[in-house]
Amino acid sequence: MNTSEPWDFAGWGESRKITGLGSGPTPVSHLDQPHKHTLGTWRATAICGNDITSSVLYVSALCAAQAGALAPLVLVIVAGVLFLFRKIYAEVGGALPLNGGSYTVLLNTTGKRLAAGAAVLTLLSYIATAVISANEAMHYAHNLYQGLDVIGATVGVLGFFAVLNLVGITESAAVALGIFVLHMATLTVLAVVAGAAVVRDPGLLLQNWAMPSPRGFVGALFFGFAAAMLGISGFESSANFIEEQKEGVFPKTLRNMWGAVAVFNPLMALLALGLLPLAVIQEVPQDLLARMGTVSLGPGLGWWVSLDAVLVLSGAVLTSYVGVTGLVRRMSLDRCLPQFLLAENRWRSTNHWIILGFFALCTSILFVTRGDIETLAGVYTLSFLSVMALYAIGNMLLKKTRGRLPRPERAAWPTVVVALAAVLVGLLGNVLLDPLNVEVFATYYLVGLAAVAVMFLRIEILRLGLSLSRTAVDRLSAANDWIRRTLYRKIDEIASSEVVYFTKGDDISILNRAALYVLKNEQTNHLRVVHAYETEGDIPPRLAEQLVTVDHLYPRLKIDFLAVQGTFGPELIERLSQRLGVPKNAMFIGTPGDRFPHRVEDLGGVRIIL
Repeated sequence: MNTSEPWDFAGWGESRKITGLGSGPTPVSHLDQPHKHTLGTWRATAICGNDITSSVLYVSALCAAQAGALAPLVLVIVAGVLFLFRKIYAEVGGALPLNGGSYTVLLNTTGKRLAAGAAVLTLLSYIATAVISANEAMHYAHNLYQGLDVIGATVGVLGFFAVLNLVGITESAAVALGIFVLHMATLTVLAVVAGAAVVRDPGLLLQNWAMPSPRGFVGALFFGFAAAMLGISGFESSANFIEEQKEGVFPKTLRNMWGAVAVFNPLMALLALGLLPLAVIQEVPQDLLARMGTVSLGPGLGWWVSLDAVLVLSGAVLTSYVGVTGLVRRMSLDRCLPQFLLAENRWRSTNHWIILGFFALCTSILFVTRGDIETLAGVYTLSFLSVMALYAIGNMLLKKTRGRLPRPERAAWPTVVVALAAVLVGLLGNVLLDPLNVEVFATYYLVGLAAVAVMFLRIEILRLGLSLSRTAVDRLSAANDWIRRTLYRKIDEIASSEVVYFTKGDDISILNRAALYVLKNEQTNHLRVVHAYETEGDIPPRLAEQLVTVDHLYPRLKIDFLAVQGTFGPELIERLSQRLGVPKNAMFIGTPGDRFPHRVEDLGGVRIIL
């Protein structure tokens, strides 16, 4: 081949057999963290439930500011939308029970670049969640102690949960469960006491309900709905640590989260209308529920609610740490983020660089925005709703491109379409409420996207460096040679990593699609096509010939054919991964059908690409 650079031609592939992988049971390691499937229903519910149920502390006021007395009705409608998303998340989580949420579903239905773009949205959502929750918690704490430095205390909360996550997820889940139980008890007591007060004197409720909305009925519903969608933020968090949950727990967490917000969000909005003037609620007080407790029973209940708010909002910070660790780890395994993030400390085997990096980002953004919650809330709302929309789109793609993939539950097409439309309406409403939020959101998003783009463009950047070195140090041959050797070696190091595609047959169109996927999505020049066989006669007769054809079509990709004796399954994958030194997240398969004898999660992280 006449090529301008050595990486333009990866070399011709070869064919060989492996017959000595061994037999019998083999311990199968997992792609993600070793402490998989340890969380039961209530601990898992607590981790994500603290996030979503913390919204009851502020969503009633946000919704009432736009919808007026229609706030309870609007929150009921939002609960209906969330019910649709229960089915959507359950289907995707059942088909692909892997950490990463919308990133994982898009990774297995489209390509890595689009999935990485979605992951940046989720990262922004987690950063905003952590900072807002910690800051709001300290505002409630300020009610308990007037001398509290809110910004300094916010940094302290973020640091405390960083340390807690360095200790480990199981211990963190125990703390989350305690917070969640207290929060549910507090809301129940407040609902009973406030309900009794409203029943005794319903005059204020009737007065507030009779007040017309300046936006009109339709405008109040539309903008109230947009504001109220923030009340379901956190619903996506369970999908980001699904691998840490025991089998069958994920759909239960979705059910429990939905039940909590469907009951308490509309109920608290209704009770607020019966205890406080509508004008006071529409001022969006940061301690709305504490005021409700004080009005209905006295300062004691108000103090209790404030303490509960501090704890549950702090629990939402914990959820952000847990979710972002699962997501960033998965992205790093897929080479969307730097590999050093996968490093684990020796004493607790937790990813300290992810946790400490997230703490640093949250702290820096807190100081850059000077604790301006409105700015962060704009980023939070748009990123969260975008993640929900992408998850619905991912569900559609899963139905269309991976229809044969087994799953315990299925969401009907009308369910997904209506849910997606509702989220898009919420996005539009938030853009119209404050267009400036779009600029702030776009700034944060582009910065995050640029960091991921560097990972995808490493080879191109190194090639540019090589080109610049040729021009800049042309007269310094010794320095130029050293730079050339270094950059050549680095490019070769990145491109020489192998990927594996398991094929059942010799259909050249499928083999060609697999090669194209690797060229488009993976930074490698070496593809091994593997066929598992029991006897020699099981090897497709034209497979090697077809691979030669595909190999010659793409000079930049070396395609090897590897016939492996054995039965395809988790154990063969594990042994082959160890034999070849190829991680299982760099191994690909086509979409399995209903007769496929294994669950996708049992394959240890093998990716579905066709």
